[in-house]
Amino acid sequence: MARQRQFAAIVAALVLFSSECPSWAQTAPPKETAQIKRKLAELQQVVDGLKSKTKDMRLLADVDVYAKATEWILRHDEFYLPRKRKGKPQGPSRYLQYTLTALETGLARARELSGGKSPWVLQTGSTIRGYYSRVDGSVQPYALSLPEGINPKSGKRWPLYVKLHGRGGTRNEPRFINEHDNKPLPKEQTWIQLDVFGRTDNAYRWSGETDVFEAIKDVKRRYRIDDKRITLWGFSMGGAGAWHLGLHHPSMWSSVGPGAGFVDFYKYQKQTKKRVSHEHAALHIYDAIDYALNAENVPICTYGGELDAQLAASTEMVDAANKLNVPIKLLVGPGMGHGFHPDSFKEFMAFHLAHSKKGRKRYPGRRNIRFISYTLKYNRCEWLQIEEMFEMYKPAVVEGGVDKTGVLKLKTQNVAALQIARDVAFEIEIDGIRMPLSSAADSLLPGVYYRRENDDSEWELLSYDSSRTFTNNPRLHKRHNLQGPIDDAFMEAFVCVRGTGNPWSAKQQAWANWTLDRFSREFDKWLRGKVPTVDDKGVTEEMILRKNLVLFGDPGSNSVLAKIVDKLPIDWTENGLVVNGEDYDPDTHGVSLIYPNPLNPNRYVVVNSGHTIHEKDFKASNSWLFPRLGDIAVQKFGTNSNGGFDEHVVWAALFDSRWNIPAGK
Repeated sequence: MARQRQFAAIVAALVLFSSECPSWAQTAPPKETAQIKRKLAELQQVVDGLKSKTKDMRLLADVDVYAKATEWILRHDEFYLPRKRKGKPQGPSRYLQYTLTALETGLARARELSGGKSPWVLQTGSTIRGYYSRVDGSVQPYALSLPEGINPKSGKRWPLYVKLHGRGGTRNEPRFINEHDNKPLPKEQTWIQLDVFGRTDNAYRWSGETDVFEAIKDVKRRYRIDDKRITLWGFSMGGAGAWHLGLHHPSMWSSVGPGAGFVDFYKYQKQTKKRVSHEHAALHIYDAIDYALNAENVPICTYGGELDAQLAASTEMVDAANKLNVPIKLLVGPGMGHGFHPDSFKEFMAFHLAHSKKGRKRYPGRRNIRFISYTLKYNRCEWLQIEEMFEMYKPAVVEGGVDKTGVLKLKTQNVAALQIARDVAFEIEIDGIRMPLSSAADSLLPGVYYRRENDDSEWELLSYDSSRTFTNNPRLHKRHNLQGPIDDAFMEAFVCVRGTGNPWSAKQQAWANWTLDRFSREFDKWLRGKVPTVDDKGVTEEMILRKNLVLFGDPGSNSVLAKIVDKLPIDWTENGLVVNGEDYDPDTHGVSLIYPNPLNPNRYVVVNSGHTIHEKDFKASNSWLFPRLGDIAVQKFGTNSNGGFDEHVVWAALFDSRWNIPAGK
């Protein structure tokens, strides 16, 4: 029996491996390409007409997403062929039919919407929906599975299950649509389920992470969701995503279910050599094992197959949590490889159903928390926000709760400023310092601010006026969504700004133009959106107010960069470039950085960089999608035989908590 189970597991693993490994892609044959382009043009024409007639952009997105799927598969030649098998012909690409079916559905929806109807909105079972992303304006798909009896106008609130898919290798929009569109309701499902696309395969990092929350928000706009009954789960890459999002946002979920997902870069990739300092520090952003303490705040049930190498991720997390006296339930599938054992899956889903029925505690939620973060990107737990840290990428910890006398007692580590909801308790004690809470700041603000200058100083309560000043961040500290690194700029709305003037260095401008082109290609392919781009003279006040500005060129060519260059932590003139006290030749060296925008310090400015991860990283493994240039870097560049540039990082660093280059870096 044991051998039979082992054999079955190996077969299952081989099937999974063969289906998940990328097949080689091709363009569609001319006849099918012509047919697809005709139908796409027809659909796009109808969508363009509906833009001026349809008031509900959600419904328009539900149609537009089919056109987007077709446009992207054509542009990137993603008509993947079946994997070659010994002695068997390769066969035609299934993606041709996926695309044609998607077009037919899109056209049918377009005709219905033109007639004022949208029957898919309440359709039982699984259908494809879309939303327009704040990041880049692109339309992004997700799948929604509705049980019987959905009525958005009723007072009933529904539980939501958020499911994260595994790495597909050949997953694109038409394949995702084929997997989910017009599928029947799974047996015994009594909840709404959201299957996230996540901008395809990126382990729900960067704008892939933003996609999860934008999709959830879109579902909440359409249906009445119980915020206290949201379940997060996934398997393989989806398991890695569940660890990441579950532990970084522990107050969002009624329970979290990570199955066979990686949690640590070095162990997962079998790396024995430590990365350079700015890369090593940035691994703390996504290495979920660093956040094991946060499992105290959310029920977690993890799973791994007995014969699956990825079982180690689950056991490592459980061991790390046990050392902190934090419970995580572990299920092991007997005789299983990289897949769910049926009995384990039943137990896994029963765990989450039980916690979904129970739900999280209503506001103010848990009265006792144990919370850790290494970055202000992930700074919230229940009624607490870490507003500032002394040292970035070092553990910032807050532990404690309301005692029997009604006082909120907290112990902190590496925390410089906190915001606490005022109605949690009457008084608060932080590291032994007793202060008012509910009556603080004239009882005028929902959150009360406390800060200290350094680890040796005492906590102080901010008055109403001081709180208002604090939120404006006049001393330019790193704050939530204003903490870097460079890649963080592309998780929120951004626009790339081309320099169109006369450059100080023609070679520098050529490198900057190439960098923008590379970013545009890679973002389009791997994060499924067109990079918003304008000329420097086309930057508006609205863009400065609402978007991160990503500037390409030098102060001679880019008029926006010229306005702010003297307020950046570099010295850049027509005569040369000075970074951290070192002189660099702009004809051979370029600086890339992220910094609070001097024109609007609540948004970023980025200079001469898109994502610092590139195509080889997206192709290799999702675990490689961590920052490469920190907050600021100098790269030596030179042209190569392919007409592009070769780059070499000669210096890079992460700014400290006050946006300064640390001493000795």
